[in-house]
Amino acid sequence: MKRTQTKKKTPRSNAAKTAVGQAETTVTKKPAVQPRVVAEESAPTAEAMSAEVTLSEAVFERRFAERRDELRWLYCELYHNDTAAFDYFTQMLRRCFVERKAALRAQDETREADAGWYRRRDLLGMMLYVGAFAKNLKGVEKKLPYLKECGINYLHLMPLLESPKGRSDGGYAVSDFRRVQPELGNMEDLEHLADACRADNISLCLDFVMNHTSEEHEWAQRARNNEPGYRQRYFFYDNWDIPRQFEATVPQVFPTTAPGSFTQLSDGQIVMTNFYPYQWDLNYANPMVFNDMTENLLYLANRGIDVIRLDAVPYIWKELGTSCRNLPQVHTLARMLRLACEIVCPSVLLLGEVVMEPAKVVPYFGTREKPECHMLYNVTTMATIWHTAATGDVSLLKQQLDIICSLPKEFLFLNYLRCHDDIGWGLDYPWLAQRFGTDERAHKKYLNDYFTGKWPGSDSRGELYNDDPRLGDARLCGTTASLCGIEAAEYESDPFKWERAISRDLTLHALMLSQSGIPVIYSGDEVGQLNDWSYRDDKEKHEDSRYLHRGDFLWEEAQLRDDSTTRQGRLFAGLRRLEQLRAQEACFDIAAEVWTEDSGSAHVLALCRRFGGQEIVCLFNFSPDFVTAGVKREGSYTELMYETSYDQIEHVQLWPFGFAWLRRDKA
Repeated sequence: MKRTQTKKKTPRSNAAKTAVGQAETTVTKKPAVQPRVVAEESAPTAEAMSAEVTLSEAVFERRFAERRDELRWLYCELYHNDTAAFDYFTQMLRRCFVERKAALRAQDETREADAGWYRRRDLLGMMLYVGAFAKNLKGVEKKLPYLKECGINYLHLMPLLESPKGRSDGGYAVSDFRRVQPELGNMEDLEHLADACRADNISLCLDFVMNHTSEEHEWAQRARNNEPGYRQRYFFYDNWDIPRQFEATVPQVFPTTAPGSFTQLSDGQIVMTNFYPYQWDLNYANPMVFNDMTENLLYLANRGIDVIRLDAVPYIWKELGTSCRNLPQVHTLARMLRLACEIVCPSVLLLGEVVMEPAKVVPYFGTREKPECHMLYNVTTMATIWHTAATGDVSLLKQQLDIICSLPKEFLFLNYLRCHDDIGWGLDYPWLAQRFGTDERAHKKYLNDYFTGKWPGSDSRGELYNDDPRLGDARLCGTTASLCGIEAAEYESDPFKWERAISRDLTLHALMLSQSGIPVIYSGDEVGQLNDWSYRDDKEKHEDSRYLHRGDFLWEEAQLRDDSTTRQGRLFAGLRRLEQLRAQEACFDIAAEVWTEDSGSAHVLALCRRFGGQEIVCLFNFSPDFVTAGVKREGSYTELMYETSYDQIEHVQLWPFGFAWLRRDKA
């Protein structure tokens, strides 16, 4: 195959098979970081400034010295002793540290001294789209009192960086990592919001799209024009020889809506696009890609972002002849990002988006000696909860929780019922087949029929996403309230169904809150927001059913949150009660011992938590009927939600789709 880039020496070790498109390692001078706007302060004296600089330099040197050897070894091993690129990288770290404002440096010192600050049981998260929630960033700042009323102290803003309209994949095709989408505001607005959140003790989380850029990013445009050094930031080819070799082993991400892993441009050039044709995969075998993307991450951290969500991190290293997923080099890159943050901004956390089963998720925590991500999503449990809601059988959920409970307690998961995306049915089908003889294809069809209301007796109202009739596979969209049956009950004006749907919604949230880690609510779930079917009439959204649960926040309906006769009032009060109990009770501490037991019913999950001599037994009924279940214990217990006393908890009557948090009474 004819290649247009400069030929490189053959890489060593595992990188030897890395595809053509390798980077030039010549270090080029990089433009200065964009200036940021900060509030005016009284001018410090020359002596104070000198003392501040000296102290700051000492802090940087200490942090860097503690990590220099490992960072250099990892970098030079991955990038074949490219010391010039490493020297540039270290100078970039120093520059980013110098640009970090005083308030953030003070936060760094505080959190360095309290390394477990983010592991408290009173942390409660919410994820939201800025435009849907409050129009723009200034609007979100004005709504901080509402978030405080909700008990939120961890706020995840969904993608808001500049991306092309109509070709953004919901904001995941970034055209500029240092500009905000214009209709949402600007970078100064984001920094101002971050400052306001910090003042209210709210940690701010933002997505960082690592795997690719938009086709309209400056690098992509320069690559298309064959400017020196830019083609090597992506995977470009002049014919289909190498791309076809890749596609022989790389699974398709979206086989229906975006088949294949490469796109041929109008001028005949072929570029790697694992997700969508307008998202060009970055080549992390090029050290300048890693250098510049790390600087983009630190730029966001310096705006006041506390948590950086690493999007699609398992995909970021490409190697011919492999699946291009979870390769060893990915963990090297993740570890180097962790070290960079520990040097420049140790108060900033890395959240890994790894949408895989626990066996493949856990390695992204790294090791105790060499940690990678601070937190990971508990995606498997989320999917299994919805499977259990449809089947009424808790066996698989119990098996999944047993795996999670057996992991080291330093592994911190984010737990959630709904996220911004679809629900994919990534269940443990080998286990289901062995236990029940379950056929994967038939079971996925059942789940999708159930949650779209096609299955007899189902009141769920969802919609399919990325449906592939050929494979018999599809993903699911819908708000929690609509999937629980509240939408159907209100449409039919059926109070019996309504009560059970409300109970189901609260029970699923209670289960999410019963797990160890950080619970995160999807904006609108706190007031039971229903599906937004109007997306079908929007030209920019109608082909993406995920907008069904991405509708505008209905502030008029949220005003009903104090009315206990409404869905909004019942759910808001119920969730706040659960959240407050969780923060108060020591048994919900992340250090608690957690395990499951046989409840005596296939429909009831028994999750037990013990800490400091106290115990809470959590029972969850996934049946539409009254069920008697429990665990064998001596002594009396009090149900926390409704303050009911029990002399024994082996035979507790649970309401349809109901739950109980039972705390052992003190002797």
